[in-house]
This record gives sequence, C-alpha cells and structure tokens, in this order.
Amino acid sequence: MNSVRMSEHSSGDGEAAHRSGCKLVTVVCEAAIENDIVSDLERLEAKGYTITDARGRGTRGVRDASWSSGANIRVEVLCDERIAAAIVQYFEQRYYAHYAMVMFISDVEVLRPEKFSR
Repeated sequence: MNSVRMSEHSSGDGEAAHRSGCKLVTVVCEAAIENDIVSDLERLEAKGYTITDARGRGTRGVRDASWSSGANIRVEVLCDERIAAAIVQYFEQRYYAHYAMVMFISDVEVLRPEKFSR
C-alpha cells in the first residue's frame, strides 16, 4: 500500500508485531445488490472484503435480515486511501439514488499488513 505507516509493537512474546495504518470502508446496503457490490469491489481493485447480515432501523424504517427482500448486508473492505476513495465515489454515484445505502470510512491499524497489500 502507498504511504502506509509501519510501526512495531511487542506482541507479548518477545516478537515484534507489525501494524499498518489503512482505511476501513464500511457499506450497509440492501442484500438484493450483493452480487453487484462484489463485482464492483473486484473491478475497483479491492483485494478482499467481508460481508455479514445486518439488522437495524434508519430513515427507511426497520430492516430485518430474516426477511430476504428487506434484508441488509454490511460490507467491510480494508484498503489504501486511493481504493477507499474510488469505492465511495463509485458507490455513491451508482447506488445512492435508488437503494438504501450508507457508507463510512475509518482509519484503522491492521496486524499482518502483508495480507492487505498487492
């Protein structure tokens, strides 16, 4: 990843654990568009992602993961700043007008940063 801070912290067993700063992009959206989201993430160069069922209440009412047509998913992507910006920009343009979706970006530190670089 570009411009990533690397530091060493003790893991408690005398070994130094490497930590790397990166972005966590979180998308909560309708489960109906999961396949499109996955295709878009791959095209936007996300190395990986995690998808889980999500339930909650928002401006569009209560969303219950047990009913498939009303279900939401939570998509999490660890990536560098360039990919995070590309994901947010593309998803906002493609999905915001027609689907229930919220996104946020967090600064996080990741252990085993080699798993998230190309």
